[in-house]
Amino acid sequence: MDALGYYNGNWGSLDEMTVSMNDRVCFFGDGVYDAAICHKKTIYRLDRHIDRFFNSAKLLEITPELSKEKLKTLLNEMTAKVDHDDVLVYWQASRGTGRRNHAFPEGTSNLYIMIKAASVTNLDKKVKLITVEDTRFLHCNIKTLNLIPNVIASQRAKEADAYEAVFHRGDIVTECAHSNVHILKDGTFITHPADNHILPGIARGHLVQVCGGLGIPVEEREFTLKELFDADEVLVSSTSTFGVGADHIDGKPAGGRAPELLKKIQDEMMADFHSVTGYDREGDRTL
Repeated sequence: MDALGYYNGNWGSLDEMTVSMNDRVCFFGDGVYDAAICHKKTIYRLDRHIDRFFNSAKLLEITPELSKEKLKTLLNEMTAKVDHDDVLVYWQASRGTGRRNHAFPEGTSNLYIMIKAASVTNLDKKVKLITVEDTRFLHCNIKTLNLIPNVIASQRAKEADAYEAVFHRGDIVTECAHSNVHILKDGTFITHPADNHILPGIARGHLVQVCGGLGIPVEEREFTLKELFDADEVLVSSTSTFGVGADHIDGKPAGGRAPELLKKIQDEMMADFHSVTGYDREGDRTL
């Protein structure tokens, strides 16, 4: 199967799946989601994605019907049904089904799964970024389905021929529309703290871990737009982008002052992905 959809026990071709109009997600975006990259049936860092998914659900008082272990089993079973070697595995839980009413409905949550072709980002390339004022609400640590500000910011980036839009609250950089953003300055890796102003990315946490293992100092603190533009390197990370460097922000040159350190971090991130999944971009073979 080329692309697969799943909804509350029913599964089939993604384009043929349907959901109830009374699902809370249709009216309120009332749910949470997560996603992971998968190579040859191995879902990368699945345990961490599952933990984040359940934490988001807890913060929104949603109780997933499946346990962590049962959900992992189901995701692996569904992934095995797709023909592609490289896919994105996406899942979400809405609060449930009921006639439109702001108060919580009775009954159980609804589970969606979507699996489609996708691959990890080539870290050898450089990308362009733009900056956008962060006007989102103050629950960014919950991976909620309410993503309209992110959608608009992503559209602005597309119009500017940029890879991502970097959010900022006043002068403080937070994250991107669908990624985390970090800087390297004087040999130190700097990233916004994992508070309610950003989503605590799985790749972000891995970058912190990798830098620690390489002996690179890590500072989890707020940093400014000036620091972003003055950084030796600017990195963007997400589920499928483990730390791609940026060379332009708002049309101005950025980064490029510590290429060896950036490459060292990128190589370590990719080495872990290779080790876990057997991924080999050039040969497309199991290592």
